[in-house]
Amino acid sequence: MRAFFLYFVLVVGFFFGCKDDAVNQIASQQRDLKKKELIFSKINSGWVFQINDLQPEAQGLVANWPAWRLFVNELKQKPKSSIGAFQKKSKTLSKFADSVFKTIPLKLQKPAVRARVTVILTMARNLELFMNLQTVQADKAVVIISEINQAINSFQMQLDEMVRKSQIPIEQGEPDLIKIMDTTRAIPDKQATENYSPQ
Repeated sequence: MRAFFLYFVLVVGFFFGCKDDAVNQIASQQRDLKKKELIFSKINSGWVFQINDLQPEAQGLVANWPAWRLFVNELKQKPKSSIGAFQKKSKTLSKFADSVFKTIPLKLQKPAVRARVTVILTMARNLELFMNLQTVQADKAVVIISEINQAINSFQMQLDEMVRKSQIPIEQGEPDLIKIMDTTRAIPDKQATENYSPQ
């Protein structure tokens, strides 16, 4: 009888112990679910890329640059279903930004343009990083999205500036003056090179 009672107490204790574990596990799952919902909500509301339309003249500068066009189109398509969809999109944006950087057209190969495209690439990589950490950094991702918007705006302003400069009429004799000031075209001094002896 005593053994039966002891057995009964152990079974009841085990039952309630398992029940407590199950309750704790359910509570933990609910906390995780709420946390994920909050992260999704922050990212969903902050995932707004604002790309202004280029002026027609500036549009001509990027017309034959498919990588830029694809990147902009990708920015305009917002994921909807889950955090996983946003994570996948951040990886895609990073790839497209890399393609933009590697295919800058020759007419845009200027330090000011390259610098701005480099910033866009860096920000896209940062977005991918913070979106794909074990715990998604929603607040940082939203800040980076804002920085990407600023970088794209800066790039587009640079294109407008290039168009403005190209529309300034050339003064008579200006090309000759530019040639004269070009130090790479200078004729070397023969006497100076003949007398030069390395120490």
